[in-house]
Amino acid sequence: MEKLRIVFMGTPDFAVGILDTIYKNNYDIVGVITAPDKPAGRGQKVSMSAIKEYALEKNLRLLQPTNLKSEEFLSELRSLEANLQVVVAFRMLPEVVWKMPKLGTFNLHASLLPEYRGAAPINWAIINGETKTGVTTFFIDDKIDTGAMILSKETEIGANETAGELHDRLMHLGSEAVLETLQLIESGKATTTLQENHPDVKTAYKLNKDNCKIDWSQSGMTIFNLIRGLSPYPAAWTYIKDGENEWNVKIYSASFEEKEHSERVGKITTTKKEIFVAVKDGILKIESLQFPGKKRMWAHELLNGVKLTENAIAL
Repeated sequence: MEKLRIVFMGTPDFAVGILDTIYKNNYDIVGVITAPDKPAGRGQKVSMSAIKEYALEKNLRLLQPTNLKSEEFLSELRSLEANLQVVVAFRMLPEVVWKMPKLGTFNLHASLLPEYRGAAPINWAIINGETKTGVTTFFIDDKIDTGAMILSKETEIGANETAGELHDRLMHLGSEAVLETLQLIESGKATTTLQENHPDVKTAYKLNKDNCKIDWSQSGMTIFNLIRGLSPYPAAWTYIKDGENEWNVKIYSASFEEKEHSERVGKITTTKKEIFVAVKDGILKIESLQFPGKKRMWAHELLNGVKLTENAIAL
């Protein structure tokens, strides 16, 4: 059995749960690599990644390279003398990096590969109405999320589950998968399975303003899945127009009732406490949302200050 000397690479909160599991199981973490600090938020205050905060708290050796191919970084990486690298939610690695350790470099991906390769697997699984997903560990190769798989773990997706809720569950499931993978590699018992490529494999495209916008001409269930698949971040959005007023509004939670009606698609109706939008096959009830310059609110809170007329429409 070969003692592992691990370099961990990651950036967001999701990666912190995995790193914490490795740390608490007393593995030798010889280095942590994360993204450089960058300005964030309205004030553009320089902020550090969640992984950096954790590494500093645990006094772990930290590297923040701007160029993964620079000789300065590669020299520092070699000096750590790691025999295994673990990657969770980081950027694509050059071959010189992922080939460096003797035992290889493996990645944890939040999907059942080969489905949902790409940047946002948790979101797209919900957006597409999947009923199950999972996590996969695999050895990195020269493409994105295509390497030989070590193990996977599956879980159901709740009918009303949001991306935020699924994120937290997959972080725990991922921690179990990484721990099992480490044990297999350490004992020399890791075996791999090549990923099958087939034409209808789904991709987890990077989220952007266009694919987060609600298309009210789609079915109510499609819109409902988009909203929960983007909640709480980055959030589905729409324009709401009411007379001369037009707002860019984020919608965080909703419910859908399939029913026949004669209303125009996108028409908004309100009671004192509720907001409804007509879709082609039913009514979508908006439960929580955010108007520009305001905090996220429940519908009844928003309606205390914003009055929508019978001409209001979601575009």
